[in-house]
Amino acid sequence: WSAATNTGDCSAATNTGDWSAATNTGDCSAAKVSGGESIAIVTGSDSMASGALGCWLVLTERDENYHIKEVKAVKVDGKRIKADTYYKLVDGEVKEVV
Repeated sequence: WSAATNTGDCSAATNTGDWSAATNTGDCSAAKVSGGESIAIVTGSDSMASGALGCWLVLTERDENYHIKEVKAVKVDGKRIKADTYYKLVDGEVKEVV
């Protein structure tokens, strides 16, 4: 039941505990959770999130002036959203980071 939070650009917040959260507000950053029933949240520009099966990802897309364009939450279901894979919002759509 813990939290990892980071605010720096090009940084990472990672959490491995069940019912935990990893949040990152920096641009070009990442948040990753591997514990059960956890949530990874990114709010910075061009950022990405990843989680274990059953976790949730909250993704934010910003425009060139850093205004929020879109926010979406998705569950890592192993089908549409794969476990241990990074995702970001691109033009309002959840996209796998390759």
